[in-house]
Amino acid sequence: MTSRQIHLVFDTKIGGTKPVTVVDNGHKCPFCCRDELEGIIAEDGPILLIANKYPVLRDTFPTVLIETDDCSSELSLYPKDHLHRVIRFGIENWLDMIAGGEFASVLFFKNHGPSSGGSIRHPHMQIIGLRHLDYTANIPPTSLEGIVISRDGGVELAIADKPLVGFIELNIKLADLEQIDRLADYLQICAHYFLNHFNRNCNSYNIFFYQIGGQITAKVMPRFVTSPIYVGYAIPQLSTRIPDVAADLKRIYGL
Repeated sequence: MTSRQIHLVFDTKIGGTKPVTVVDNGHKCPFCCRDELEGIIAEDGPILLIANKYPVLRDTFPTVLIETDDCSSELSLYPKDHLHRVIRFGIENWLDMIAGGEFASVLFFKNHGPSSGGSIRHPHMQIIGLRHLDYTANIPPTSLEGIVISRDGGVELAIADKPLVGFIELNIKLADLEQIDRLADYLQICAHYFLNHFNRNCNSYNIFFYQIGGQITAKVMPRFVTSPIYVGYAIPQLSTRIPDVAADLKRIYGL
């Protein structure tokens, strides 16, 4: 009997060659030079899916979804038509990669800001096929549930009461693929809230997409320095601000 793979191998030699533009350091943005981009897999106007030029994770198929040709923009600022277009494009390509059956599982996520774990400022997401590792085994189903804040058109926004990492995590469940636009609206609200109303020092967030048990869920979390209690002991912490955050979202965005 073989044990389940629980780690990915990060190639530090390749990682050391990646450009870094998430902070202003004078590096040229690789996603702004669109005429020089290679390995285009799919496109929809300014939205591109390309093979990742820096495959730092071994035994994976890494791709980058470039969301816009405006380097200074950000998901919380997109006009509705572009927002919906980006999220539809991302989910469709993610689901296509899953359906292809080539991978044990497929990651789909977004980094934004200097504390998010990303290296490029230009708005983008990543879709990564994992050849031997099934991420779903690491995700407790309860971490994708929570206290419901709003329901609309088969889409549900909740605040996690058993967060995966802590302290505040917002979960958006999509019951019907015809309602992807409403999921996108909720994603934009969550991103805007974390960047503008949650904490004056919050300039970063992550979005993670999951398909587990036939259910699609998106998790949005603000990013700061990760708690040492989680890093060292894998113990998530629950914030006492959960009721306040839920009330703020309802009041500010009319949910």
